[in-house]
Amino acid sequence: MRGTEHGFVMSDLYVEVNGNGPDLVLLHGWGLNVRAWDGLVTELRDRFRLIAVDLPGHGKSPWTPGRNTPAEQAWLLHSTLAPISGRYSLLGWSLGGQIALDLAAAMPAQIDKLVLVATTPRFTAGPDWPYGMKLEAITKMATQLREDYQRTVRDFLDLQVRGSMDGPSVVEQLRHALSVHGEAAPEALAAGLNTLATSDLRSTLPHVRTPTLVIAGQNDRITAPGASRVLATTLPDARYVEMRRAAHAPFLSHRKEFTVVLEQFLRSGELDFGTAPVSADAGKSAGLAVAPSHTHAPSSAPAQPPVPSGRSATRPAKKKRMKARARKKLKASHR
Repeated sequence: MRGTEHGFVMSDLYVEVNGNGPDLVLLHGWGLNVRAWDGLVTELRDRFRLIAVDLPGHGKSPWTPGRNTPAEQAWLLHSTLAPISGRYSLLGWSLGGQIALDLAAAMPAQIDKLVLVATTPRFTAGPDWPYGMKLEAITKMATQLREDYQRTVRDFLDLQVRGSMDGPSVVEQLRHALSVHGEAAPEALAAGLNTLATSDLRSTLPHVRTPTLVIAGQNDRITAPGASRVLATTLPDARYVEMRRAAHAPFLSHRKEFTVVLEQFLRSGELDFGTAPVSADAGKSAGLAVAPSHTHAPSSAPAQPPVPSGRSATRPAKKKRMKARARKKLKASHR
């Protein structure tokens, strides 16, 4: 263990621990670092112990060649967390979500609940996977990374917030995380892109038995909501939430709403907007569309958009009121 100004380094990974309560491990996405979680840590630190980790080559974690795949990084993460926590919930964002999936499949006894934000089991599109980015686009990004990695990261941050509520504020928070905590090593960024271009975790999903919450942004340009929805329907025990007017970082653009959904799931393992602390009306005002994932959608067909909470219940009632008014008018005309 090596101490630093804000946290400590264990097994080559930098870790920050804040708060008191049940343990929640936070894994950031490609190119970012632990500072991306500062807002969420502020929201939860009085009720949870937050364990934020810099992925290899990101922030203050050094880059070690040969640890490129999600499985290899998941094992490194396990070695890092073992002295800190014997059992924890795990939240992974984007690339961090892929590592979280591998860890949950390999170490089910360690993980209480799993939360996947803007996560896809396969990043690239294919004949049987219409939800991904074209391989040519990732190859172009890898070329740009070699030529000017700082500009490539800036462009990627801009893409993350496109279509998001409060986009300028969100991208400023992401840029601030890099400026105060350090940019990722170019080698780590290149390895991360290679992972996104080549990994396919769909065969791993049936082995992830941990209760899971999948959160997607309605306007995500990086991880299509359809990918997250199919991920949720494929996992054995998962729930799906889509946040309206959110993009790739809903925990920043919708921090309060995200925190409510997250905490309710971590506490109970379920999402019920009909009871406290979130009512059905609150769910709608937060811009949430909630769906259970007990039925499996065909992997070759685009996922259907979720039905907004409360819509199917209100329409029949409205029709009944209209019919009642029509009957009254008809009786009056015959008098």
